[in-house]
Amino acid sequence: MAARPGSSTYVGTYPGLQGEAVYVVEVPDGWDGDGLIMYTHGYRGTGPDLPPSVPGTPWRDAALAAGYAWASSSYSANYYDVRAGIEDTNKLALNFIDYLEADHSVRLAEPDHYLISGESLGGHVAAAAVDRENMERTLNKVPYAGAMPLCQAEQNQFQWLGDYPRVLMELSGYGDADYTDFQDLLPQMLGALFNFNGTSPNWSSPRGVNGERLVGIARNLTGGERPVFDEGFAVDVWQGAVLSTGGSEGNITGILARNGYGNENQVYRWTSGSEPTEDELAFNEQIARVSADEDANLPREDGVRWIPLVAGDFGVPVLTLHTLGDFYVPFRHQQLYREGAEEHGNEELLVQRAIRATGHCGFSDEEITRAMNDWLDWVNGGSAPAGDEVLDPAVVADANYGCTFTTPQRGDVPACGAN
Repeated sequence: MAARPGSSTYVGTYPGLQGEAVYVVEVPDGWDGDGLIMYTHGYRGTGPDLPPSVPGTPWRDAALAAGYAWASSSYSANYYDVRAGIEDTNKLALNFIDYLEADHSVRLAEPDHYLISGESLGGHVAAAAVDRENMERTLNKVPYAGAMPLCQAEQNQFQWLGDYPRVLMELSGYGDADYTDFQDLLPQMLGALFNFNGTSPNWSSPRGVNGERLVGIARNLTGGERPVFDEGFAVDVWQGAVLSTGGSEGNITGILARNGYGNENQVYRWTSGSEPTEDELAFNEQIARVSADEDANLPREDGVRWIPLVAGDFGVPVLTLHTLGDFYVPFRHQQLYREGAEEHGNEELLVQRAIRATGHCGFSDEEITRAMNDWLDWVNGGSAPAGDEVLDPAVVADANYGCTFTTPQRGDVPACGAN
């Protein structure tokens, strides 16, 4: 990995939670312990390879320009193993000086403070790493002074990945089929709910009442009425990513030993009135219900949970970015994060920014640079930066919602000020 101008990089391996992990460290010239940012990478599938993890150039340049060194772990396992992500990242933070001395004959200063930032699954790692339960239970305790989770997933991601396929199954007329047959039935189900362009669904052209209802339920499950939802819903690759999980067990590909998914209390709505309609009540009576095993993800005595929780219980500055059209890791996570922060009385420590873009983690260089600079100023004693309201439905539904921090405007979504 090539170093950025005015810095040096180091790569090596170290013993992680589940075996060997790969570390990367980049240090600006003249660094004397002036802060270390841990970078946490996103989901890498279920393969065995554990390559080095390197953040994007805007993130790196902002960190280095502010005088920070940064370090990242490959984690010692792939899959959705956030437990390994936290433990391996924290172990690296506490021991990277010794690793560099042993591997590269370089002795660096102890960092005077630690920060953490990451994307997607890595956003889950970063947010969970500063949540009080995880800070208390982790095997490797790091006193993080701030976090910047980007497009973060969290435990409710698997509620979404369980709900949407089941709703699609019911609305397409296959609700009585065995859920494990989902992938075999998917072509017929999509044909019942969408018009097609050749062999591909036209996601912008739902068929009939039930097709429209699927879109409405998806809108509500992912964050409610808001700009860019329709454009994000129509992105085939992210529809495919969500639907590829249909039919799977609720054990998160073996991360849990028991079923962690349940929809027994979920109320599915395609309207937004104060009360469900009669048709919605009938639908909720009809759709198949599943109960989660209450022991699937209990607290552990030997570290954090199998799926560490993001509860919004933190005591350090946290800044987030999330695209409004993310169909894979939905904007709803930001609303749940805010609700958790308010419940724990630390809402003033959470700044959230909505970005008018489709796709997952589709941030511009300018958006990352601005967020990094604002966050680093904040954790070093500056005022809390500005953010977006995420819980007021009228604010979120406004046609210009998300314009404040979107730079530049994207050509595939409605322009700001157009309405």
